[in-house]
Amino acid sequence: MIELRRREEKPPLEDEARFLKSWVERPLVTGAVSPSGRMLARTMASYVDPHLDGPVIELGPGTGPVTEAIIRRGVAPERLILVEFNPDFCKLLRRRFPAATVVEGDAYGLAETLGGSAARPAAAVVSSLPLFTKPLPMRLALLNDAFDLMRSGAPFVQFTYAVVPPIPKDAAHYSATASNRVWWNLPPARVWVYRARRA
Repeated sequence: MIELRRREEKPPLEDEARFLKSWVERPLVTGAVSPSGRMLARTMASYVDPHLDGPVIELGPGTGPVTEAIIRRGVAPERLILVEFNPDFCKLLRRRFPAATVVEGDAYGLAETLGGSAARPAAAVVSSLPLFTKPLPMRLALLNDAFDLMRSGAPFVQFTYAVVPPIPKDAAHYSATASNRVWWNLPPARVWVYRARRA
């Protein structure tokens, strides 16, 4: 049973190969040598409320395992805005999720990258970006940009392999809660959820 679950959690071999190639070419951009496992993807998607109005913005979707989990959660593909820096991944995402909006560009500077793609306040921002490759001021700016694009109380969802939060806690400005460690993912990961404290 354990062996079966491990096999179920592994992404397709062609996606593994794409990620490895991308990581070898640009390790600080890709940040991981393989796509997120299904259990991690499901955990991230579980924080998205499919009944909340507005688009769901995904940052760094890669080959789309989290995208797929968000759709299975009940979010219509037409509501998805996928922001991906890697042009090869963008082509793949357009083939796999033709109803979604795929934006090729840098998530750091989100409003400019999106242009008019997110006309309504977002229901969630879900990120698989390798945040620890960026200095803290850039991580905080990304979080604030995401908050500006979202409706009140909507979550910014981010996973990390690290034991510390990818963006430090700041109780005065936002709440930060963590999932249990997802041991079935390789390597094990944790999901952090940030929500702005509005005045």
